[in-house]
Order: sequence, then structure tokens, then C-alpha cells
Amino acid sequence: MKRLLVFFFTTVSGISLLFAQNNSYWQQHVDYTMDVAMDVKTYQYTGTQKLVYTNNSPDVLDRVFYHLYYNAFQPGSEMDIRLQNIKDPDNRMMENGVSRISTLSESEMGYLHVESLTQDGQAVSFTEEGTILVVDLAKPIPSGGKTTLEMTFKGQVPLQIRRSGRNSSEGVALSMSQWYPKLSEYDFEGWHPNPYIAREFHGVWGNFDVKLTLDKDYTVGGTGYLQNPQEIGHGYETPGTQVKTKGKTLTWHFVAPNVHDFMWAADPEYIHDALEMEDGPTLHFYYKNNPEIIENWKNLQPKTEAAMRFFSKNIGKYPYEQYSVVQGGDGGMEYAMSTLVTGNREFSSLVGVMVHEMAHSWFQHVLATNESKHEWMDEGFTTFISSLCMNEIMGQNKQNPFEGSYKGYYALVNSGLEKPQTTHADRYATNFAYGISAYSKGAIFLSQLGYVIGQDKLMETVRKYYEDFKFKHPVPNDVIRTAEKVSGMQLDWYLTDWTKTTNTIDYGIQNVAAEGEKTKVTLERIGEMPMPLDILVVGADGTQNTYYIPLRMMFGEKNNPYTNLERTVLDDWAWAYPTYEFTIDMPLDNVTAIVIDPSQLMADVDGENNIYQSNP
Repeated sequence: MKRLLVFFFTTVSGISLLFAQNNSYWQQHVDYTMDVAMDVKTYQYTGTQKLVYTNNSPDVLDRVFYHLYYNAFQPGSEMDIRLQNIKDPDNRMMENGVSRISTLSESEMGYLHVESLTQDGQAVSFTEEGTILVVDLAKPIPSGGKTTLEMTFKGQVPLQIRRSGRNSSEGVALSMSQWYPKLSEYDFEGWHPNPYIAREFHGVWGNFDVKLTLDKDYTVGGTGYLQNPQEIGHGYETPGTQVKTKGKTLTWHFVAPNVHDFMWAADPEYIHDALEMEDGPTLHFYYKNNPEIIENWKNLQPKTEAAMRFFSKNIGKYPYEQYSVVQGGDGGMEYAMSTLVTGNREFSSLVGVMVHEMAHSWFQHVLATNESKHEWMDEGFTTFISSLCMNEIMGQNKQNPFEGSYKGYYALVNSGLEKPQTTHADRYATNFAYGISAYSKGAIFLSQLGYVIGQDKLMETVRKYYEDFKFKHPVPNDVIRTAEKVSGMQLDWYLTDWTKTTNTIDYGIQNVAAEGEKTKVTLERIGEMPMPLDILVVGADGTQNTYYIPLRMMFGEKNNPYTNLERTVLDDWAWAYPTYEFTIDMPLDNVTAIVIDPSQLMADVDGENNIYQSNP
């Protein structure tokens, strides 16, 4: 069945690619076959890798690049030096004010070295430059051509410092992410051999066939479908059967179709639980046999199923047959079909980190934007949808589930450290500015878009965006064009101001005055970023009415978000005009309050000037 799935995914992706190519879209393809042996005493491993690379680009390629991520965990690496020079280093990577990488001994540091490499049987020239392997091919790969790259490599797992490593603070032996020589992505913008300094990743979709040999006492979980469960046991075997093993090691054989990464974790004390969903994937859980956390991890399992159903309903169907939640790493980090999360947490925190990392399965492991350039499309959209999910499955019942994101964004604006979201993820001067820009401001991109086009159109946009761009590495324009098609509005201004500038939104009520038996309201635009406006008017008798001022450059209007209130649609406000006047059909003495954006979904940086209240 699993081998049929590989054929299915390969065939479907091939058909999709052919269709896309006819529309001037293309992407590369990889097929990895790896055989790896791990020494659990020295934390050193050796491996072979056969990589079949398909060049679907219109270009001839005479050079390729690989990522060698573990080389970052060495004293003097770019990651180490950046850690020592950034104003607010990641606390997980520091100890007593000193970079933990800088103090690693030879046996504690990480490395990943290629020992031999051939192209179609012919030796090639390669050089290791930090975390990047530069390969000059023996022969160019023509457009539409394939080549086979075969290598032997060796590695050493570093102490757990960031995402990957050994012997974590919670006692997990092996968190194996970013562990193999990984081919860099080549797309319409060219190669992306970003050195591993701090941030996220960009990968090529393909099929992985991986064999892992290690001590038989270790339970392994992570990406892919186990092909030999009856040889392995460890909770994978058919219920009611027993598995007998010989020798000191086991070889685990995993297959993962149509993914762009492969993670695994292993520990001799893992408890392995599986939850079969009736109309969804099998959920696997791997956690330490620690009495203090077992109850939380058992209770986590139905919440994981609830989250899987929420995301499949509100984004789109999860395309794989399994998902693994694995205790490991140093916080929470998403991988193909799986996540690493630290497990010694309060229950609400454990659910929260699981929900966030699972949401990445859609935005990073199926849509898969280039996180180095557009991190807000992954982290922000994940924060948005996970906030909605937590609100539902944990019964939080928040009126504004995104309140924390708005608070973070306002703090960033007031700090003076904000940079445009077009800034490369490694180029932010502070982790503070990066984190809020990626997570908080990225989430507001969607929540505020719902304010602009309507909440129903927003969720329709999210679903259509996923359906149209899954497995296609979308870019920012793809999101906003999808919203335009769904809403019928023009929205390039929104993408431009919110992501390419640090322009802020600030509208205010400048004046409220009597005009006979009516009331004249004068509004002012103080910030540089334009927005449409919802305005609530409260009368002395308790009546409530709304007024809607469309933004002229939208060339459209949203539906009334307050269906229980009467709405008056006013003339468009053209951005260049700093003020706008309208009249309320109510005497001034009867006006109790006027409020700009009662939903508080518009990220107005000064809320104090958004409210008019009559004197008591």
C-alpha cells in the first residue's frame, strides 16, 4: 500500500507539474535514497545517498549546492558569530552570557562532511564552504534532463542547541533534523544556498527512501511510513502480534512521498502511542517514559485529532496518511508529516505548541513558501489559523483570538526597530523585530485582510489559496491575487503597504459638530497606510448604527459584517485626501459615542483618537 502511495504521489505531482509547466510554472524534483548507520555511543553516523535530480527548469545547470546544516554547530561558524553579535541572542543558545556553540568541544560539536560524490558514475569537484557544499558538475544538466548524484557522507550530532541535536534538556537522545546533505532549491529566482545562520528553510519536493540502522533498544519516530513494522516492533507491529529481533541493531525502513524534508528522532525510553482517525491520518505520539508528563501526553492525543480536523476543514485536506508528534528539540519545530516539541510543559502549553507546529504542515510543508524571504507567510499564517484553532478546541471563547498578535505589533511599532517584511529573515537587527514581524504582523496580514474583504471571504481565500498553490512554493503575490479573485476587490495596495513598507495605519476623529438637526463628523488620516473604515454610532437611546467608508483604490465593497445593525455605505475615501466628512442623521445631543473600527481588527496604532464620547 505504501509503495502504491509513492507511485500515486509521484504520478499526481508529475501530472500537476506538466499542467503547471503549460502555464509557465515549473519546479525541480528530487528522489533521495539513503542508508545511514548511527553509533548511539559516539553520536557519529555514516551514510550513503543516491539522489536523482530532475531539472524541470528552462535553464542548463552546471553547478548544484547542498546544505550541510550541522556544520553550523562549530565554534567560529556563522551561526556562532551571529549569536555573539546580535543584540538579543536566543536564550536557548546562550549560557552565562556566552554562546553555547563557542564552547563546544570536538566530541560535542556537530559536523556533516561529504567524503565522495559522483555524477552518473563520474567523480565531480566539490568544496565545503561552511554550511554549503558547492558542486561543479562533471556535465551540465539540460533543461528537462535528469542526473544521478551518489555520495558517501559522515556526520556527528551536536549537543542539543537549536532544533536538532543530542541529549536535550529533557533527556531525549536524538532529535535528528537538518541531519543529511540536502540539495538546495533552484526556482524562478535561481539557487537558494542560504548559509544556516539562524532562521528557517526552503526545500525541493521529492520522494525519500531512508534506512536507519541503530541500537535496537531505541524507538524511532518522525517523517514517513515504516515499511517493515513486523521486523521492528516498538509499537508499529500489528496489534496482537509479537516481534522477535536478533542482534544488537535494527534497520528501520521509511518511505516518505512528496515531501521536502525528512526528520527522525530516537530514544530508548520513548512510549509510542498511535491513534487511528476514522477519516484522517494515523496520529503517532512519542514521549519519554516520565511519570510527570504521561498524563498530559495522553490527554494531548484527542486534542491533536481535534486540531487535525479543524485544519483540514478550514484550510484543506491533510494530504498524508500519518502525522507524528515527537518529544524532542528545544521548543517546537515543524517537519514533513511530523513535529519536534519539548514535552515537559503545562497541558495548555503542550496543546498550544502542538497546534502551532501542526498548522505548519499546511503552510510550510504543503504550500512551502521560501521562509528565508517570506517568513511571515509561513509563521504568520500559521499563527493566525492556530489562534482560531486554540480558541475552538480549548474553549477559549475569545472575542478577538488575535489580540496577542496586535499587542506584539504595536510594541514593535513603538520600539522603532521595525523593518519591512521583505527583509531577509537573517538580516533583522534583533530577534525581537524578526519574531514580531514574522509571527504577529504576519498573522495580522490575514486577520486584517478579513476586516478589509469580510471574514467569509477571508476564509474562502485561505481555502482557495491552499487548493490552488499546494505543492507550488507560492509567493506573496499569489496570496493577494487569490484574495482579489475571491473578493472582487483590488488589493495590491494592501500587500504593498503592509509587507513592503513600515507605513502605519492611524485614523482619527478630528471633529464632531452640530449641523442643524444633524451631526457632522470629520475624520482624518494620520498614518500613511490607507484603509476602508467601519464606524459605529451609538445614540442616547441605545440605538446602534454603522457607517462604511470604502477605500477608493479597492474598487469594491465588503458585505455588512454587522448583520444585526443597519449600515449606511458612504462615498469612497481617496487616499490622497487627509480628511473626510460625513453627516449623521441625528442631533449632536443624541450622539453618545462614535467609534472607528469596533472590531479592533484594523491595526490602528493610536486607538485613543478612534473614539468620540459625549460629555455626561
